[in-house]
This record gives sequence, structure tokens and C-alpha cells, in this order.
Amino acid sequence: MKLLGSVTAKKSPRVTAMAVAAIAVIGVSLTAPAVSHAQSGRSVPPTARYVSSNGQGFILDTSGSRALMRFERSTEVWVLRATPAPRGDIIYRNDNGDQVLRVTPNGAVTLYTTTAPQGSPASRVGDAQGLANAAMTGAQLVDYFMRQSYRASQAMGRLIVIDVDIQPGSEQVAADTVSAASDAIVRMARSSNLRSQVERVRRVVVSDQGRPSVTLVQGTLRIVIDADAGIAGRPSSARIVRVVGGEALNR
Repeated sequence: MKLLGSVTAKKSPRVTAMAVAAIAVIGVSLTAPAVSHAQSGRSVPPTARYVSSNGQGFILDTSGSRALMRFERSTEVWVLRATPAPRGDIIYRNDNGDQVLRVTPNGAVTLYTTTAPQGSPASRVGDAQGLANAAMTGAQLVDYFMRQSYRASQAMGRLIVIDVDIQPGSEQVAADTVSAASDAIVRMARSSNLRSQVERVRRVVVSDQGRPSVTLVQGTLRIVIDADAGIAGRPSSARIVRVVGGEALNR
């Protein structure tokens, strides 16, 4: 099944049109595939909601074989890789190699972000459901793509076209990829240091054909995913930011 097309959304003061991928088949049921998370044989924090000392809330899901994390007020789910550290600690990194969490043997959690690069202690504040995505119909997927395109286009103040060219079974990973790409564009558009770099992006293409990669060529941000790997088969927004920044600077 090839999912490729465009839809026009309502006008806004800053953006006159939004283009998103149109779904060819309605009623597709999407379920989140399993992912891999090395437990390292050490203390693993429970699936729960956490809040850092600087007020950043997030959900950590360690119920699967690979840890998943989502910041509050964000749609992106981060796939984290666990590696052992001195004194029995566990460090969780994203696919860009950034340290995101550090967990001690007694369960103490420290969150690392761009606003707290030295780390901010985090405490468990409540239970939370896992971060596996719920089933989504084809119509819901169209609406989801439209909202993601709207976010990116509004942040840039111009049209950002999103095209999806995938086979059956890749829908959920493609949706996660579109979300990550939109997050990256919005983040760069709001940054005085990165705005000029993301200006080159005019179109986002998500495909499941070929070797997984992220490239920016002549205004097209092309992301090839590995749907068989589940959520771990697509890049995070951090990796997309790095690629778009690097490619823009080298062209």
C-alpha cells in the first residue's frame, strides 16, 4: 500500500495552507510493536510519572525490553538505550548519544536536558500507563498527520509538505516519525541559533524503502524507517535536529 498525497487545512493568520499525507485505506488498525531494552541486570526504575527538581515532568516506561520516555506537553516518545556506568549506575541515552537519565542502584533518578545539562534530580510522583500507542483508524491517522503538519508549518510561517510512502504494517512507525520531524522543525524554528538552518526544509518525506537514514537534500528532509524494529526503527527529534543542522551548514 502506498500512502502518498496532500490535504489542505484551514487558514491561519501565519499559514495559508497545510499539506499532509492522505491515507488510501480507511480503517487500518495500528498497534505498537515490541521494542528491545537491555535490563543490564541492575536496578531499573518502575514505570511511573516523574518530576525533576526544576519542574520538568515525564513518563518513564520500563515495562518492555527497551525503556521509553515522554516529556509532559510533548507527543514524542523517546527510545532509550541502557548502558552500565561506574558505581553500579545505569545511563539511559537517546539515539543521538545524549545522556537523558542516570539511575543509581538505590533507584535515585537524575534527568539531563538542555536546560539542566548537569542533571536535575527527579522523583516518582505517581503511577502511569505504558507508552505503547493505542489503535488508530485511517481517518484518525489523516487527522494526526494534518495536525503535525500544521504545527511545523505554523512554526515556520509557511507551508511544510509532509509525504508518506510506505507499505502496510509501517503506519504506526511512520506516524511516530512524522511527529519527531515536526518536533525537530518546531524546536529549530524557535531557536535563534538554529532558525537559519531549518529554513532550508520545505518538504518532509517518510519512506520504509531502503536503508534507515535521515538526509536533507535540496529542501527535502527524507527519513527512511525500519518498521520491523518498531519505534526503535525511526530517528528521534534530536537526531533530526543534528542532521538538519549539519547538512544545512555543509551546503
